[in-house]
This record gives sequence, C-alpha cells and structure tokens, in this order.
Amino acid sequence: MDPKKIKKQFQFKLKLNVWTIVLGIVVIFFVLPLIITGVQMAAGSGNVDISQVLTDIKGGKVDKILIESDKLVVNYKDGTTKFSTKESVEGFSQILKDSGIDPSTVKYSVADQSISKSFGDIAGVVLPLLLMAGFFYFILRSQSKGAQDIFSFGRSRAKVFAKGRQNITFADVAGVDDAKKELEELVDFLKNPAKYRRIGARTPKGALLVGPAGVGKTLLAKAVAGEAGVPFFSMAGSEFMEMLVGVGASRVRDLFGQAKAAAPSIIFIDEIDAIGRQRGRGMMGGHDEREQTLNQILVEMDGFTPNDNVVVLAATNRGDLLDPALLRPGRFDRRVMLDMPDKEGRLAILHIHARGKKIGRGIDWARVADRTVGFSGADIENMLNEAAIGAARNNKNEITMDDIEEAATKVKLGPAKKRLQSEEDKNITAYHEAGHAIVTHFLKHTDPVHRISIVARGMSLGHTLIPPAADRTHETKSRLLEQITAMLGGRAAEEVVFKEMTSGASNDIAQATKLARAMVIEFGMSDLGPINLGPDMGLGDFGQLEWYDTPTNSPAFMEKIDIEVKRILDSSYKAAVKLIKEKRKLLGKISDALIEKETLDRDDFEKIVGKKENGVQ
Repeated sequence: MDPKKIKKQFQFKLKLNVWTIVLGIVVIFFVLPLIITGVQMAAGSGNVDISQVLTDIKGGKVDKILIESDKLVVNYKDGTTKFSTKESVEGFSQILKDSGIDPSTVKYSVADQSISKSFGDIAGVVLPLLLMAGFFYFILRSQSKGAQDIFSFGRSRAKVFAKGRQNITFADVAGVDDAKKELEELVDFLKNPAKYRRIGARTPKGALLVGPAGVGKTLLAKAVAGEAGVPFFSMAGSEFMEMLVGVGASRVRDLFGQAKAAAPSIIFIDEIDAIGRQRGRGMMGGHDEREQTLNQILVEMDGFTPNDNVVVLAATNRGDLLDPALLRPGRFDRRVMLDMPDKEGRLAILHIHARGKKIGRGIDWARVADRTVGFSGADIENMLNEAAIGAARNNKNEITMDDIEEAATKVKLGPAKKRLQSEEDKNITAYHEAGHAIVTHFLKHTDPVHRISIVARGMSLGHTLIPPAADRTHETKSRLLEQITAMLGGRAAEEVVFKEMTSGASNDIAQATKLARAMVIEFGMSDLGPINLGPDMGLGDFGQLEWYDTPTNSPAFMEKIDIEVKRILDSSYKAAVKLIKEKRKLLGKISDALIEKETLDRDDFEKIVGKKENGVQ
C-alpha cells in the first residue's frame, strides 16, 4: 500500500481514538452520574415532605436516611426510595429531637459532598465548552469536506480532467456540426498556438454554448475535455455559491489561479445563468452574493491581470438572462448556438446511440429520423434506451421497429395506461381522435397522420400523432389556419355524431385559441394588418428576454383583437364540421377500427381513407 495512504489512515484513526477517549471521559464522569440520579429518582415514589418523613420514622417504616447537601434520600423498609427537598437539612439531629425522636434510634449518615461538588462545578464549566467545540468541529468538517481549516470554504471545487481521463471525443457528438467545428478550432488553438501567433491571432478568451435543453452542450464540453490534451477544469455555476458571504468570489479566484498555473488549460462552467444573470434585476439589490461572484468572473476573464492560454467555456439554455458585460468581446468572444438537430443530424445521432445495442435488420433509420422531428439528442438517446428496455421486458433478442415506435411515443407522451373506460367513453374517444385524423388527412397544407390511438397516456385518453413531414423554419398563414381546423376536428366529430359536446376537447380548444391569438397579435395575420399588438418584449442577443413592458393597446383595440381571434376560431370550426359531415362514413370506419385495435399506424389508416393527395408526403 502507498505509504501516504497508510499515514493518512493512521492519522485518521489517531484522531478518532482521541475523540473517543474524550467522549468516554465526558460520559463516565459527567453524563453517567446524571443518568444514575435520574434513574434513582424515577425508581422512587417521588418527593415527600419532611413532616411526612418524621411521621414515617415514628411509624417504623424508614430503614435508613442519607443526608445530602440539598435533600434527604429516604430508604424505606419496603424497598422504596423517596426524596425530601427541604431547604435546610444540616440540623437534622435537632429536627429529630424537636419532633420527640431519639436521634440514636435512627440510621442516618451525611454524604461526603466534596468530590461530587467539585465534579459538578467542573461539569458546569467544561461540558458546555466541549459540546460547543464538538459542534463547530463537525460543522466545519462537513462543510469543508475533510479540509483542514475554515479557509477551505473559498477553495475551488472544480473537477480536473487530464488527458485520457475523459473518454468522450468529437466522434461521439453529432447533430451539431457547426458548433463542433467552432470548438474543434478552439482546441487546435491550445494545441498549436504557434500556428496562430505567426499571423498575429490571439487565443479566444471564451466560448458560450447556448441552446435548449438536451441538444448536447455539456456533451460537447466533455468532448473538448477528451480532445484537448490540456488540463480541463469543470464546475457548475451553482457550486460557486455557499452560505458564507464572499465564498463565490473566492472560489472564482482560486479556480482561475489553478487554471493559470496549469496553462494552457480550459475552464468549463455549466449552467452559468445561475451566477451570470443580468445585474440590477434581482430582488436582493446590487450587492448580493451572486453579483459579487459575477463581478469576479468578469475581472478574471478580462481585467488588468493577463489571462493568456486559459479558455473559458460556459453552457446555458437561458442566454437571454445573461449580463451584457459577460457577453462582450474579450470575455466570451464566441457564441455557439445549438438547435434541435435536422434530419441528417438525427440520423447521425441515431447511429451513435445504436452502438452496443442489438438492432433488428428491419429498422428503417430514415423513417425513424422522420418520426423524430423536434427530438433533441437527449430525447433520441432516451428513446433508443427505452426501446432496448422494452425489448428486454418482452424477452426479445433484438430491438424491432415496433419497440422504437412505442419508445418514441413514450418519450413524448408518457407510458401507456390501462385505464378502465366505459363503452360510452371509449366510443366518444374513438370518434374524437378519428375526427382529428379525418380533418388532418383531407386538408391541403397539413402533414400526414402518423398514428392514432385511444390508449390513455399522461392526462389524455387518446392521441393523434401528426409529426412534421419536414424540418420547417417558417409557417404560412394557410398552414396555421388548417392546424387550428385540425385541432378542432375532435370537437366537430363529437357534435356531428353525438349532437353533444364533451370536456375532452378542452386542451384542443386552448391550443387553438393560443395559436389564433398569436396569429393576430404577433404574426400580423389578420384583418388588423401587420402590426404587433402584444406586449413590448425586450429583445437581447438570444431572442426574447424574460421581462416586458405593459401593452399600450386601448380597450377598444383590445376588443378588436378578441373579435379577430373569435373570427379565426369560428371559421376554422365551421370548416372542420363541414369536412366531418362530408366524410361521415369514413369517420365511422376509423372509429370502429380504433375500438377494435386501439391503435392505428399510418399504413392501417391509409388503407381505410386512401393516400393523402395534398400536403407533404
């Protein structure tokens, strides 16, 4: 064994033995006597008045008496013990004479109080001190996690990854090719600085990774750690904060001090919005602990002290909250934007996460990529993992397309529930979902129906999946209006078939209303013209900020907005009802098939209604 480890173990055991001995002394000399006295008092019949004691002596009930400084311990012949708390018992012999009792006939003795009194005095002083010392010792030890003194509070707790300690490389990252190129160049800066200095280029001070959750920001940072070949210091934004004031700034100084000593090196701060939020907008004023920490980061990244060959990476999904001083050139020179992967990116991610899994030969990866529009890299990884778990649960030897389809639905909508439904509820749900599918299929600008099910998932009793057939950046007015019509197809089917309305359409109505209002007040897609009628939202480098000004529209104009929203919803609902009436027979066939099979995929659906003639195939 390593001699250093042996020495540390010996020191720990020595400390443990010392504290054990101290604790034993306290228990034996101070705590144990108190416990014994308490047990004696509990075993007795309680306190008794001195007059009662004298009466019992005359009656021959008392065996012997022990006189202590502040009480009499009376032992009765029946084995019980009682205590008298008379204020003064020093003249006990005189008390007996005054009561007509011959003192020589009573067995009594005076306890030697010198030793117990001294122990009591010592306990009153030493025991509180020992308890306080022990309390603070264990508090400091738990906070500093084994550090030797209180100054360890301000030390950085960053995890250091040397070359070879991180097995993730750029080959394990897909779907974010532009971002990967930016960071590959950053790594090359640190590996080959002379190549760039020859033409006068300086190393970028930092790169900020911004994007929604699950797109691969932290994975990219891990790949940088695996590729860099230089010390990599990783720390989360929340780890800078502590209960003591000034700890955050101290940890920032210590972190950058370590990185400069190991230069060239990389610092990675995950979830930097925890400490990098814009100053002056918090509830704590302008000098709270978080702002002190942020100020120290600003100084370390670009202050009077040179900071060459130390690159700072940071990741956040709330770039709109960050302080402008943190984003200026000279601090985070590069802002790397990550977004949801496109079809090619999803294909590459699927192939990466399929490694090590037993995949069946019949998997159409292109179809899976089409099915997963809007999935992040984390969603895709989770989908394949759930598919593997599902295949193993069903005792399969490999993952099939059905497993992947079920896993994709589970990731977005939750697991299937075996919820007991009455025949009436099941029939209504089937017609409701069939209404969505029929309206979607026969509209011109909508995407094909992928799956219909009346199996309950999450809070819904059924669902109709209509994933985008292609990655889109823009939405047209025609497509948005038809999306609203498709959302209202379920309510239209209920009215046409049952001449009734149910609460099952509440979420559809809410989504349709939200989209119609956005068309009016944000997109300018109404008769009110191309004007933004919503709140005046602040815009930053990363889009809409979290705060906004109160809308300035007059009450009369707000009424016009409501009229336009209602007009869009009414016309869309009428279109849905008209289409349901025209396709009433097909609606019944789809409903019957759903009641029989519970789930219809695209092929089953199109066998009944035919191929979609319009829209994207």
